[in-house]
Amino acid sequence: MSGRRYEYEVDVMDRAGGRRVVAGVSGSLGSLTALHRAAREAELGGGTLTAVLAWSPPGGELGHRGSPDPGLLAECREVAGQQLVQALDTAFGPAGPPVPLEAMVVRGTPGAVLVEAAQEPEHLLVLGTGTRGLLRRALRPSVARYCLAHATCPVLAVPPSPLEHELAAVHRLVAWRRPLDTRELAE
Repeated sequence: MSGRRYEYEVDVMDRAGGRRVVAGVSGSLGSLTALHRAAREAELGGGTLTAVLAWSPPGGELGHRGSPDPGLLAECREVAGQQLVQALDTAFGPAGPPVPLEAMVVRGTPGAVLVEAAQEPEHLLVLGTGTRGLLRRALRPSVARYCLAHATCPVLAVPPSPLEHELAAVHRLVAWRRPLDTRELAE
């Protein structure tokens, strides 16, 4: 991790004033691409970049109701904060983004948290999208679809980088121990 230290707020959702560009952060390549696009949109519009990472306790909210453990919740919140800081470091490096940054770690489902963070009509919600297989679609609902259906502000869905597709193809070859022709990577 770089020398820059990002501060993040926990469960803050009632900020008012100014144009806010909200970016959902998960640490995936798609969310990092969306984070860069959100920073650019905030820079062009003279606004603030708000990076939001949503988290849930292990087993989800329903699984946690049976045995609430404040220590476990605090630890989960801290891990989520570290994940957000790492994603911001990966995306922007030690210099940070070119715009004012507000980073939030919020307990809840990603779609609902992002829609609530970008609740004003002048806000902009920026999300990473990508291809999802049948299994992922069945087990985990699409955050982008939820936000497109429920947001009261404009939503910008950022497609994955073409390099992400190529990286996934190389990863599959390596995982299946198939020969990899490095000349194809250089083209």
